[in-house]
Amino acid sequence: MNETNPFQKQQREDAELCAGYLKALGDSNRLQMIKALQSSPLTVTDLSLLLDSEIANVSHHLRVLFHAGLVTTQRDGKYIYYQINHDVLRGKPLGQSLDFGCCRLDMRSAH
Repeated sequence: MNETNPFQKQQREDAELCAGYLKALGDSNRLQMIKALQSSPLTVTDLSLLLDSEIANVSHHLRVLFHAGLVTTQRDGKYIYYQINHDVLRGKPLGQSLDFGCCRLDMRSAH
């Protein structure tokens, strides 16, 4: 597809980027991890205990989120802390939702 219109090209790129975020979030385990990371950075062990899940499983899901650009890491001695990548949110505050610019994901609990 040949797109000569820069606006259309940017729209397509934005849509592909957003689709990548949503694909990474398309698993209930990863959604729970993102929700947990909204309050503070956590280690794999922290998330494993919090979510009552095997460390290998948590590590796998964090890797998916990391490669999608949704989380970043920071080393503190022998510990690696995962946190939400605030650059993805395009300067929008982290609250009860994740605003990617193309779409917003409400992270409040459903009753």
